[in-house]
Amino acid sequence: MSSVEEFRTGVRSWLKAHLTGEFAALKGRGGPGREHEAFAERLAWERHMAAHGWTCLGWPVEYGGRGASVEEQIAFHEEYALADAPARVNHIGEQLLGPTLIAHGTEEHKRRFLPPIRAVEELWCQGYSEPGAGSDLAAVRTRATLDPARGEWVVDGQKIWTSLAHEAQWCFVIARTEPGSRRHAGLSYLLVPMDQPGVEIRPIVQLTGTSEFNEVFFDGARTDAAHVVGAPGEGWTVAMATLGYERGVSTLGQQVGFRRELENLAELARRNGAIADPLVRDRLVRAWIGLEAMRATALRPGTAPSMAKLYWARWHRDLGELAMDVCGAASLLATGAHGDPYDLDDPQRLYLFSRADTIYAGSDEIQRTLIAERILGLPKEVRA
Repeated sequence: MSSVEEFRTGVRSWLKAHLTGEFAALKGRGGPGREHEAFAERLAWERHMAAHGWTCLGWPVEYGGRGASVEEQIAFHEEYALADAPARVNHIGEQLLGPTLIAHGTEEHKRRFLPPIRAVEELWCQGYSEPGAGSDLAAVRTRATLDPARGEWVVDGQKIWTSLAHEAQWCFVIARTEPGSRRHAGLSYLLVPMDQPGVEIRPIVQLTGTSEFNEVFFDGARTDAAHVVGAPGEGWTVAMATLGYERGVSTLGQQVGFRRELENLAELARRNGAIADPLVRDRLVRAWIGLEAMRATALRPGTAPSMAKLYWARWHRDLGELAMDVCGAASLLATGAHGDPYDLDDPQRLYLFSRADTIYAGSDEIQRTLIAERILGLPKEVRA
């Protein structure tokens, strides 16, 4: 038996032994559009995983990880999906900020922030998009000034579409720290505590009726002067590194949920007879092929993050449309089976939430521009 298969067997055995008792009810809970489901219980589950060494697998051993190979990480995600384990709550800290700090942070950053991420003691959110600066990150207007008397950055501005900000203790914020700077210059990557008087969080209610996205207002919020990753004014490079993790191999965790959604949809088609329609069967097969291609794309060395984002966003949006066709006319009615007049079932929630996939984390239009200009070398878009 290879080392990867031994690792896979260990994952499977651990999940079978521990996803029981109080955690058994969490199977299948959470995920896009469903982050509200049993959040406290899923947090407890993830802390249980951390206590047994199953978080931050790909991190180097010296920073609390297992130094797991890509193949071992794949095995973990596949077994996690097969066990129908709940959606993770610490994705932003573990798979986005953690690798960014390991690559670009100081030793003090690593000592202070990596252990509580690994233990799931501190949750993070991402302060990138703003009104008027969504996918065009270089247009951010949130500003930060250094208060030398107190040795702190003072942050003022607004962020939007901030996932799980209402649950997070910290936010990594892109802010303009050089007055008069434009576009990519003069930006800094700051680590800002959320629990302070200068931070206001307003949930955004979505089509699904849930609100894992938020607006975040910074009004004189403060953070230590040392809580800047990379040199002040050079935050663009660090921000792009984080986006590379967000759109690259880290999507393997996201694909756990995608695979579960596809499997549940195929099972529904078998139960309600939609599988008899050859067009539905063909689309289900194409969706399975697309998911396999998505995994291969995420693992391919040198794959442009923009290409990976384009691929998974369109695939997931198409899956939502397929879900409606599998359900047929019943998909048009919210039954209110649990007393809520707008009580959506899983396929309805999948369809509504996935409409946003081609917009958040960088819209399709912006990704195509990046591919054209930076990969294909085409002339740059004319900007006002």
